[in-house]
Amino acid sequence: MGRTIACANQKGGVGKTTTVVNLATSLANAGQHVLVLDLDPQGNATSGFGIDRAALSMTLYDVLLGDSDLSTVVVSSGIEGCDLAPGSVSMAGAEVELATAPQRERRLLRALAGSAEDYDVILLDCPPSLGLLTVNALTAADAVLIPTQCEYYALEGLSQLIATLNLVRDNLNPGLAIEGVVLTMYDARTNLSADVASEVRGHFGSAVFETVIPRSVRLSEAPSFGLPIARYRPDSRGAIAYDALAAEMLARDPGQRMSPPRAVEAPNGTTHLDRGVTHADATAEPVGARA
Repeated sequence: MGRTIACANQKGGVGKTTTVVNLATSLANAGQHVLVLDLDPQGNATSGFGIDRAALSMTLYDVLLGDSDLSTVVVSSGIEGCDLAPGSVSMAGAEVELATAPQRERRLLRALAGSAEDYDVILLDCPPSLGLLTVNALTAADAVLIPTQCEYYALEGLSQLIATLNLVRDNLNPGLAIEGVVLTMYDARTNLSADVASEVRGHFGSAVFETVIPRSVRLSEAPSFGLPIARYRPDSRGAIAYDALAAEMLARDPGQRMSPPRAVEAPNGTTHLDRGVTHADATAEPVGARA
């Protein structure tokens, strides 16, 4: 049975969509059958695969509102082995329209029922917020992949994301784990990137992927051509890095996945993150038993 992985971080510009599009492509090139769900109202994962959003008659919006089955909106991404459930600007209205709907947090979970048997990996591209669409993704996911930009402000947002992950885990999805943290936009020329990487590895330990995604002009250019980096510049550093990330993900020991750590406020008012427990330990821990 395949795994469903939400790519989430409420901070914009950390490389969520870039990671989803290129990781999905690299996984497909490695022989995996992949489905990408574009939950972001900006629809950047859809355009990143070269799909014209204006030409689509149905999108994930129709699925979440209950008007269509997921299978009816899935299209080919143009990459062999990778399908796409496209998003559109109408997804922004789903937040409001679902606000009073019954089981509003579980709409995506129900829509995905049965799809895990058809795919090896399902990647959910979440919007840069912690609203209802992201909560739906976290409720439906087996694990969350957290892209973290190697800059100071990216660290500040991690505590809020961890708090949301714990709320979802406590109330909606007890099995939610952290698939891993991927460091993005790494600039080897700066001390800041190295410092941020060290800080994140100190908090999350082995949950942080060894593969680091470099800051790359080619990665930034590829979406404007509607191509993943593996199709745009397969010999670039970005393409090589995402291939390595896919290989590392496929080779990883499931025991490296961990439950969301707890945020702890230090006496000086700054926020630090507990590393928590491994996913193997977390599965035996009753929900609500933690302090």
